[in-house]
Amino acid sequence: MTRPNETSYYETLPLESDPALRRRFMVVDEELQGNLRFGLLLEILDLVAERTALNYVTRFHPEARVVTAAIDNIFVRHAADVKRDIVFHARINHVGRSSLVIGIRVEQPGEPTNHIASCYFTMVARSGMGEGAVSVALPPLEYLDDQEKARAQKAIAGREEYRQQQTALHEPPSRQEYEMLASLHDTQEEQGFTGLLAGRLVTDAWERMYPEQENVPQKIFGGYLIRRAYELSAICSELVAPSRSIIAVVNRINFFSPVRMGDKLHFTSRVVHTNGSFVCVEASIERISRDRTTKALSNSCLFTFVNVDGELNHLPVPAIYPSTYAEDARYLAAHRSSQSVVGHHSII
Repeated sequence: MTRPNETSYYETLPLESDPALRRRFMVVDEELQGNLRFGLLLEILDLVAERTALNYVTRFHPEARVVTAAIDNIFVRHAADVKRDIVFHARINHVGRSSLVIGIRVEQPGEPTNHIASCYFTMVARSGMGEGAVSVALPPLEYLDDQEKARAQKAIAGREEYRQQQTALHEPPSRQEYEMLASLHDTQEEQGFTGLLAGRLVTDAWERMYPEQENVPQKIFGGYLIRRAYELSAICSELVAPSRSIIAVVNRINFFSPVRMGDKLHFTSRVVHTNGSFVCVEASIERISRDRTTKALSNSCLFTFVNVDGELNHLPVPAIYPSTYAEDARYLAAHRSSQSVVGHHSII
């Protein structure tokens, strides 16, 4: 049997020694704290998770491939320095029947070491192509020391926590939550109301998928999709954030339906909740097949941004006001998710 430490995978992004790469990863061509394109970092993270999982899966199924099922809680701990190399430390923490949970630590080595973020990817091993693709069974890992066991338990607990959160989303509002929503609606009835209405805080875009976006045969690279969803969501967050909006947490990204060459994609991002200096943006990607006979949700995402000044100090953002049942539901779901997010967040 294989131990988790035997599945380790490392990759370095040589920003310090490669000027062209460093420029590609810059947000703006000037001195700026946290001047790193996080969307491109998401692409690299997805590739690192895929390679880590594939190294294990192909030991037992040489023809198999892996696909991303979900990304959980990428907490951005510190702003990245675009002039320093970034190292990705990946390891398989848990193997289910056909799924793998990959833990990735992102940091910049040196003095001092800069811990940028940690995250968890759930990958699924598959065999075959198109409609004939099936999941393949994988042997479990062997956990010998306490740290390996703790990581495995954390992976299992994270999956169960997500199930509980999804169940909770369908729960009716508590009395406190009802009063919160009622207050937001009452405020809109006041004379001279000038607040930000949630229904107006939306951005969207359309895009056709071409061969250069493919990763495995007949399927578009998931990392590219989530980069585009993130970039649009970052722009959307600026509808509320009066200063500078930077990513704080990737709450969750789900992958539902594969995207194929020729598909037309509709990206939609909407501000669904604000709290203090934080802005929650919900994003979705809808795919429409080339022959327009198939329409399906490809991805759903929830990002939390934080409004900051030039020194990355948090600054408040205005409240937003839901005015329909659907906006209330999105507001409440993001509010519940943000309770744990804000407590974990430690950027700067």
